[in-house]
Amino acid sequence: MNRRLHAFFTNDHRRLEALLEQAFADPGAIDHEAYGQFRAGLLRHIGMEEKILFVAAQEANAGAPLPVQAKLRLDHGALTSLMVIPPSVALTRVIRHVLDLHDDIEEKPGGMYDACEQLTEHRTDVLLERLAHVPETPVHPPNPSHKAIGAARRAMARAGFDYDLLGGPGE
Repeated sequence: MNRRLHAFFTNDHRRLEALLEQAFADPGAIDHEAYGQFRAGLLRHIGMEEKILFVAAQEANAGAPLPVQAKLRLDHGALTSLMVIPPSVALTRVIRHVLDLHDDIEEKPGGMYDACEQLTEHRTDVLLERLAHVPETPVHPPNPSHKAIGAARRAMARAGFDYDLLGGPGE
């Protein structure tokens, strides 16, 4: 297996981690430009997985979703809901926790990326070409409303995380 898809997505994980680190390098002064790039980049990354990688793997798997796909989709929903809330040190701890566990499921040997790579190995070039042309994801300004935080709590719970226990910002 050549692992080019694995490398593509893993490298994007590292890029996103660096942007999040940059955004919160000084907890007293969030770098909103870096955080905005992180938000848009994470949403684009999720879209590439959901709309291209997972679909191609499922098609190659006789239409059946991969066993871990449901969990990853719930994580994607949780992460997407967290991108709605305004940035804060508390929020970044929650995001990092979810990403650490989520990325491990995708990247570990025998994980989602390896499974997708194996199922789609005959289409790697086509998939990489499609991925290279995915446009940036438009994002709205963060929403500080209690409804946005409530939606994040519920999305986190569906994915098996306790927003409040992880120290998510309150309303």
